Order: sequence, then C-alpha cells, then structure tokens
Amino acid sequence: MNYIQTEIDGVWLIEPKVFRDERGYFMEAFKEEEFKAHVGDVHFIQDNESKSSFGVLRGLHYQKGEHCQAKLVRVIKGRVLDVAVDLRQSSPTFGKYVSVELSEENKRQFFIPRGFAHGFLVLSDEAIFTYKVDNAYAPQVEASIRFNDDTIGIDWPVAEELLLLSPKDKAAPLFRDAEYFE
Repeated sequence: MNYIQTEIDGVWLIEPKVFRDERGYFMEAFKEEEFKAHVGDVHFIQDNESKSSFGVLRGLHYQKGEHCQAKLVRVIKGRVLDVAVDLRQSSPTFGKYVSVELSEENKRQFFIPRGFAHGFLVLSDEAIFTYKVDNAYAPQVEASIRFNDDTIGIDWPVAEELLLLSPKDKAAPLFRDAEYFE
C-alpha cells in the first residue's frame, strides 16, 4: 500500500495495490503491521457499514472525551467526498479540513485520527461506505458541527438544496459553538 500524509498532520490517504485480471481484482484492504509502521499503533475494535443515496450528507460527526474515535474509511460501492476537520486546539491546522474522493474505482482509504470531526457526501446514485473505529459508539458524548459552517468553508460539490441530511445534522451547532479537543 502507498501511504500519503495529507496536509493535516495525522490524516492519511492510503492507496492499496490492486491486482486486476479477467476474473476481477484482489487487494489487501488492511494489514496491521504495515499500518502500524506508517500511521501508528491504532487498535480497531469494530467495523461499520452504511448505504446511502445521491446527495446524502452524513456529518460532521465526532465523539468527545475518552470516547473519541479514530476511523479508517473506504467506499465499497459508488463514490463519496470524505472530509476530516481538525478540532485539536493545539494543532497549527485547528479548524482546517482535508477532503478526498473515495470510490469503488480508486479503492482509496482515508485515516482520520482522534480529535477530528468527520463527514461524507454521496456523489454517485448510491454508495456503500465502510469504516473501522478504535472506540465504541457512545451516544451520550456524540457531537456534530454544521456541514455548511462558513468558518470551515467546506466546498461541497452538490448544491445545498439537493442535499439530504438528518434532522440532527441540519440543526448541528456552528464551529464557534462546538466543543474542541486540547
């Protein structure tokens, strides 16, 4: 796999080696020792999967305190724009974001460390999105930031009137009102 450090420290784009032939393809999606050597020692405890249609925007979500999560995300079917927002107050990139396109074609993965808000927008008719997490879901400390916050300024490539959001995501607080990490 090819590990590419993004412009935000700790956030990685991972490109697997894909072996294709007339039968289809094969790839290693995760190799613990290789991941540890490039990214660090992250112990994933759970795999999650979601299916969404065009225009669904999930995020920007995170968990607070001891329940925060690191995520390794990828797309099995379709295409999404995936976004990580740095919420680490001590970071020189605090409040900045990095985005990547993940698709069934490019097979890229995106590693988002603890201390970040995360979200994705479905760009294809349908997308199956899967991710590993290193901490259990804890609804009592779940938090979010509004997807269209001007302070962050994410460039979502779908017109806002076409977006499909949950009521919780529509009502998420602005960045200035969010809780941050040290």
